[in-house]
Amino acid sequence: MENGRSFLTRISGQLNSDLFRQEHWQGTFDEYLDIVRKDHRVTRTAFQRVYDMIMSYGTYPVEGKKGLIRYRFFDDPVNGGRDGIFGLSKPLMELVNVFKSAALKYGSERRVLLLHGPVGSSKSTIARLLKQGLERYSRTEEGALYTFGWKEEDGTILWDPMNGDPLQLVPMKYRQELCSYLNEGRDIDDETSYSVEISGEVCPLSRFIFNERLEKADGDWTKVMEQIVVKRIIFSEQDRIGIGTFQPKDEKNQDSTELTGDINYRKIAQYGSESDPRAFNFDGEFNVSNRGLIEFIEVLKLDVAFLYDLLGASQEHKIKPKKFAQTDIDTVIIGHTNEPEYRRLQSNEFMEALRDRTVKIDVPYVTKLSEEVKIYEKDYNSKRVRGKHIAPHTLEIGAMWAVLTRLETPKHHGLTLIQKMHLYNGRSLPGFTTENVEQLRKEAKSEGLFGISPRYVQDKISNALVVNSHSSNLNPFMLLNELDEGLKHHSLIANDEMRDHYRQLITVVKEEYTDIVKNEVQRAIAADEEALTRLCGNYLDSVKAYTQKERVKNKFTGEYEEPDERLMRSIEERIDIPDTRKDDFRREIMNYIGALSLDGKTFDYKTNERLQKALEMKLFEDQKDTIKLTSLVSNVVDADTQEKIDIVKARLIRNYGYDEESATDVLQYVASIFARGDSKKNSDAA
Repeated sequence: MENGRSFLTRISGQLNSDLFRQEHWQGTFDEYLDIVRKDHRVTRTAFQRVYDMIMSYGTYPVEGKKGLIRYRFFDDPVNGGRDGIFGLSKPLMELVNVFKSAALKYGSERRVLLLHGPVGSSKSTIARLLKQGLERYSRTEEGALYTFGWKEEDGTILWDPMNGDPLQLVPMKYRQELCSYLNEGRDIDDETSYSVEISGEVCPLSRFIFNERLEKADGDWTKVMEQIVVKRIIFSEQDRIGIGTFQPKDEKNQDSTELTGDINYRKIAQYGSESDPRAFNFDGEFNVSNRGLIEFIEVLKLDVAFLYDLLGASQEHKIKPKKFAQTDIDTVIIGHTNEPEYRRLQSNEFMEALRDRTVKIDVPYVTKLSEEVKIYEKDYNSKRVRGKHIAPHTLEIGAMWAVLTRLETPKHHGLTLIQKMHLYNGRSLPGFTTENVEQLRKEAKSEGLFGISPRYVQDKISNALVVNSHSSNLNPFMLLNELDEGLKHHSLIANDEMRDHYRQLITVVKEEYTDIVKNEVQRAIAADEEALTRLCGNYLDSVKAYTQKERVKNKFTGEYEEPDERLMRSIEERIDIPDTRKDDFRREIMNYIGALSLDGKTFDYKTNERLQKALEMKLFEDQKDTIKLTSLVSNVVDADTQEKIDIVKARLIRNYGYDEESATDVLQYVASIFARGDSKKNSDAA
C-alpha cells in the first residue's frame, strides 16, 4: 500500500514548475513593452477579454433553429457540465452580442448589463460562469495580463492596489508615439485584432508615487520606469484580484466605501492627512475588480447612495474614492434582478439615469421540455443517486409540469396547452409548420417569465427520494404527489387561482404519463419481431395489390383473393388515417418502397415511424387478450400467463430502462387501466 511520503512524491512529479514560473513572471517595464509588441492581447479592455474568453471555447448551431448558435462556454465543458445552461440560446446570444459590441467599443462598454428574469432562471449561474471563466482564462497564454509595482529602498515591492495596466504610467504626451510603435505591422481591418490604446490614469496611490519619483529624477520619466517591476496577474475571486462581488445588506451596516475603498485611520498619524493616498485602502469591490468583472447580486435593491458610484463606473469608467479625485476603472458590470424589483425600477422616476445606462437581457425559464429534463438529469442520475432507481419518465414528468406552468394558454382554436408544449419541443402536429410555432412564441411574449422554478421541482425530487425510503424506486406518481403537496405552502404562489391552475396541470400531466406508459407496454407486448415482420408483409402485399389493382395470392391455399381491406384499415386507423386519405397513404408507402428498390435497398418497416407504430398497435390489440394482462390485478395468475408477462417485463427492462420493481409497477398500473376499460365495456353492454 502506498504511504504518505510516496503519495507526495508522486504528486510532486506531476507539478509543472515551468507553468508556475510563467504564471508568476516578473520583469522590467521595457520587457513588458516587448511582450505588448509581440501580443497586443495583453492590453485588452475588460469587455474585450470577456468576449474573447467566451469565443475561445467555440460555437455550434442549434439544431432545428436557423440563425441560432450555442456558445460552448455556457455548457461548462471544463467542469463536465456542472453549471451548464440548458436552453436559453437566444438570451445567451443577446448577451454575447452585447459583449462583442462593447469589445468593439460601439457604446455597450458604457452600460450596466442587467440579467432580468424570475427566481431560479440561471441568472446567478451565468454570472458565476463568467467569473470562473475569467479566472481560468487569465491563467492561459491567450488570457495573460500584467500589472506593476514600485521598488522600495528596502528591496520590497509596493504593488499597484488596483492592478492597473503598466502602460498607464506613460505620460499623456508620449502615448500616441508609443502606441504607434507598439501597433506596427498590425492588420487594422481585422476586428478581432485589437489595437493598443492607452486610456485612463493609474490610481491615486501610484500617481502620488510616480510624481514623487519623477521630481527626484528631474522630470525624466524613463528613469522612473527603471524603478518599475511588472508582473503577471491571475484573476481570483477568493483573493480579490480582478473579480468583485457585491450584495446589498442592511442599510445601516453598509455604505459606499465597500465599493470604492476607505480611509486607513491607523496610517493618518504616519502620513499626516486623510487625503494622502498612502493612508487609504483601495480595496472596495470596484477597486479589486478593475480590468475584470464585478457582479451585483440583486442590483436593484441597492440604496440610492450606491447608484451614483454605479452610474459613474458604467458611463464614465470612473469611481470617486473618499477624499480623492475621480479614479479611472475598467470593469464589466453585470447585475441581476427579478421581475418585482425591475417593475419598481420602471416606476421610480429617480432611477431614470440608471435605466438609461442599462442593457436588459431577459433570462426566462426554459420552455422546451427536453432542455428542462436535462436540468434534473444533471443532478439526479445513477452516479449521484445511489441505492435508488429513478423510474423512466419520472424526471420528464416533473419537467413537463414545470414547463406547462410557464406557458400562456394558446389563442389558437383547438390547441391545448400540452400540445403547445410538444410543438415547442419539436414534435410535429397536423396543420402546424415551423412558422406557426414561431408565431405562437411571438404571441406569448411573457412565457418563461412566470411559473414554477426548477429549484422547486429539484426540492421535491429530493424530498420524494427521502420520504419514499421504503421503496427502491422513485416513480412519477411519488414525485407528482410531492409537487402537489408542496403547493399548499409555496411562498411564491400569489393566489388560490394560480394554485388551482397548477393543480389542474398536475392532472393533465398524469393523463399524459398514462398515455406514455400505455404506449410503452403496448410496444413491449407487440415487440415480437417475427410477428411484426409477418404482419407488415401481409399489409404490404395487400397494399401493393390494391394500388396496382391486382389480386393477392393466398400463401396457404394458393388461390388469388381480393386485397384484405379489413387488415389494411385496421392498421391505418391506428395512426388516424381517414378513409378519404387511405389511397394517398398507400401510394406514399409504395412510392417509398420503389425509390428504395432503385437504390438497391430493401424496405424495413422500422424506417417508417408511423407505419411501425400502426403495426405495433395492431399487434398489441391482437395479442392483448392472449396475454391476459388484466390478470395482473388479480391474485391468481396461471403459469402460461406469468411466462408471457415475464417476457414483457424483460422487454421493459431491456428496452426502456425499467428495473424489476418499476417494470412490475407500470405493468400493474396499465393492467388496472385496461381492467377499468373492460368493466366499463361490460357495464355499457349490460
